[in-house]
Amino acid sequence: MELKLSHCFIAVHDHDKALAFYRDALGLKVQSDVSFEGMRWVALTPPGQPEVEIVLEPPNADPNASEADHQAITDLMAKGMLRGVIFSTDDCDATFERIAASGAEVLQEPKDQPYGVRDCAFRDPSGNLIRFNQPRKA
Repeated sequence: MELKLSHCFIAVHDHDKALAFYRDALGLKVQSDVSFEGMRWVALTPPGQPEVEIVLEPPNADPNASEADHQAITDLMAKGMLRGVIFSTDDCDATFERIAASGAEVLQEPKDQPYGVRDCAFRDPSGNLIRFNQPRKA
């Protein structure tokens, strides 16, 4: 049995602001932009991994969640407590410079970590943590 990642979901408050980050600053390609019942989902792919879709969804997308659950998600997003994704890059420093130049909120400048990567971190416009890492050269 072979398993492959096909989709991951990131909750966002404002899809247009999120697109400015994910499409314009990160360089992801928009695969689809779908509206349904007053909500919007935008699927993006990294240029080197067109088979993996990162879907930007509204925080209240789960129809089975209660109003209290939706509020809890909104509150966690406001605090920056929801996780996003980690991207790998072949040049952490250049990636950092390009994204920082877009005005994105910097959480961590490039740094060598004791677990074998050089990484940096940003928050997207909804407060999600987005990291970029590069394996350290031996």
